[in-house]
Amino acid sequence: MLCAVAAIFAWNYLHRPIEYSPGVLIPSGPEQTATADLPIKRGDFQLTPLAHFAIDARVLHRKIYRWDRQSSLVPVDLALGWGAMSDQSVLDQVRITQSMRFYWFEYKLPPPISKEEIISHSTNVHVIPGTPEIAAQCKSLRAGTLVHLTGDLVEATAPGFGSWKSSLSRTDSGNGACELMWVKEMSILSADPRQNQQTLVKR
Repeated sequence: MLCAVAAIFAWNYLHRPIEYSPGVLIPSGPEQTATADLPIKRGDFQLTPLAHFAIDARVLHRKIYRWDRQSSLVPVDLALGWGAMSDQSVLDQVRITQSMRFYWFEYKLPPPISKEEIISHSTNVHVIPGTPEIAAQCKSLRAGTLVHLTGDLVEATAPGFGSWKSSLSRTDSGNGACELMWVKEMSILSADPRQNQQTLVKR
């Protein structure tokens, strides 16, 4: 019994959210540009690229999915934030959860920033990992980790499944507002922007 309690305590400690001093950690928003990439096959799914997408963000929450049909394509969702939604002083006042492929936020009135700013500076990314290594890394991310993701926003289709199409806007909300992203590259960023510059040069 003591060993089980100790194991649970150790797991919770190792997976606790990372906290920072107040201040915006990710000042820039995502970059979305046109793409001419051809469709590709992933298992039963065909992925049609809609736009090239690159994002630096703070992980607000991570949710692993194993049992729904989408999990064979998208094993993990990442709730990501930038700008004001990367600021510890704001996030201390916002409760963030994920379920049923949605990202949810709650706050006590008055909100630390407007609801519109929360929506336009955060998103839920359905991650289609480009490699097993990216899949494993995404599944192990702690809330608070700063990440860089590069890839394509896509529409996924499969026989008997229909269509699952990425949002192409950062200001929408509700059903269909999440990004469906084929992640080709991933790296962990530092809170020190000078170290990130060195990392970008090495890639």
